[in-house]
Amino acid sequence: MIVGILGGGQLARMMALAGHPLGIKVIFLDPSDEACSKEVATGIQGDYTDEKQLTRLADQCDVITYEFENVPQQSVDFLSRLTRVHPGSKALATAQDRLHEKNMFQKLGIPTAQFAAIDSLEQLEQAINTIGLPAVLKTRRLGYDGKGQAVLRDPGDAKAAWQSIGQSPAILEAFVKFDREISIIATRSANGETAYYPLTENVHVDGILHTSKALSACPVQPKAEALSETLMTELNYVGVIALELFQQGDKLIANEFAPRVHNSGHWTMEGAYTGQFENHLRAVCDLPLGDSHAVGPSAMVNLVGAIPDIAAILAIPGCHLHLYDKAPRSGRKIGHINICAPDDNILSQRIEQITLLLP
Repeated sequence: MIVGILGGGQLARMMALAGHPLGIKVIFLDPSDEACSKEVATGIQGDYTDEKQLTRLADQCDVITYEFENVPQQSVDFLSRLTRVHPGSKALATAQDRLHEKNMFQKLGIPTAQFAAIDSLEQLEQAINTIGLPAVLKTRRLGYDGKGQAVLRDPGDAKAAWQSIGQSPAILEAFVKFDREISIIATRSANGETAYYPLTENVHVDGILHTSKALSACPVQPKAEALSETLMTELNYVGVIALELFQQGDKLIANEFAPRVHNSGHWTMEGAYTGQFENHLRAVCDLPLGDSHAVGPSAMVNLVGAIPDIAAILAIPGCHLHLYDKAPRSGRKIGHINICAPDDNILSQRIEQITLLLP
């Protein structure tokens, strides 16, 4: 089985590594000649809209997937006429536009924060009066890791916020006072088989995910699974999906979803019986899904901008280092550390040890 991947970044790299033991080969398409997947998979260099290279990819692969949601929808539509593509175009198109995403959540009865579409400074000022402050202004398209966002705390912030996002089509969301940010990683195969990982508690720093910790027997797990199932059914989804949520007591509020393997699911590589990357490949290749239960207390710490002392990290019991072969740069994810432990207290201690070692 040969899987094509649009994108050659770290997610494609980890999919390729997960596929090797299963006899699954990966070919990726990426515009860059420095794609970090090139050491572990075959690459085609080309633009995502280059139909010649897309056809070349389709001709060599049994199925195609993608590693990030900013690939052009028209490219997925083009490939879908040549071969199987999972997840499908509907999931991609919805995830690419925050307004479409929020409208779909509301249609499905998935709770969201109050929001309004913004196409001008005047609309933003009117929405502030309706929604109130604080609130978050987000571009409808292309934002990630805190990019394309501005927090408004005073009506006088409107003009600067509108300019900071390039006066692009946007949404204004009411600020959610949450107890914690969580996400649920789920997998669905073409025949409707599903697998859900334990909920993950996420902590962000400067808009970038810093740590993710698997939650054991979380009371809202069934609610999160039900929301995810509703979403996957609506999208006729195949593959791994991440649904990001705000938790307020026993209430869950949807933030956004990602139609791909997800940073908050990296802990599953060592912390679950079957990691998210392997289960994604199983799903898109129409193979039985693997056990998604946690093997024990597990967490992940992202490495952003710089690599810490490798020897010091590996000296901590239960630590698993994953480097992406990417040049260090401020704000850039260049690796992560997965941590396993016999109990939650020791897990917390190990996370603290790692945090003190970060540059």
